[in-house]
Amino acid sequence: MARTAGFRLGIYVFKDAEIIDYAAPAGVLSVARRLDPEIDVFLIADALRPVQTQAGFTVMPNYSFAEAPALDAFLIPGGFGTRQEMHNRRLHDYIRALPESCLLTSVCTGSWIYARMGLLDGLPATNRKEPDRLEASHMGKTPIDRLAEIAPACRISRARVVDAGRIVTAGGIASGMELGLHLLARAGYDKAFVADVARIMEYHRAWNLYQDDIEFATAPCQAAA
Repeated sequence: MARTAGFRLGIYVFKDAEIIDYAAPAGVLSVARRLDPEIDVFLIADALRPVQTQAGFTVMPNYSFAEAPALDAFLIPGGFGTRQEMHNRRLHDYIRALPESCLLTSVCTGSWIYARMGLLDGLPATNRKEPDRLEASHMGKTPIDRLAEIAPACRISRARVVDAGRIVTAGGIASGMELGLHLLARAGYDKAFVADVARIMEYHRAWNLYQDDIEFATAPCQAAA
């Protein structure tokens, strides 16, 4: 794959977004900028005001929806707040207005938003597979099972990262690390570049373990999309 100049990842932040979900991919691209300063990663929110994410961790977005920054990829993290974001029409309208060339990505329960919008119909996708105590009880449901409920036409995958063409989903809270590294590959950076980023982060052993835990959409699924 020929690499184009630069790569811009916009990460959506919202109330009760999971910290690791958005910080991990942001950290990967931040390190990658040491090797290519044309790489950029930034936070996007509904409005340009502080956003309180999970555990009271507050962040200031770089852009609002109205500013419509140029993007090569848009990422939705998971977290408790995705339960409300599934019904956020402003977010849905923003996503639908993004150019077809912009990748739509997610970590953990962020894929619920794409599911609710019908964007995962006919495609494989993943989500977190390990439940917390509430989700494991009779009162809850494992997130990947909830994904199947929200999008019955989606083919549920248990891979750590699922690349279905324009839409790339990652399952598990820490899977944002693998998603970030995979996005570098999707941007056209070669294996040596990606491996060097993992090495600098002292994450190369984990990357060696996880880099093949990626499912790519088959031709029939892509045709169905």
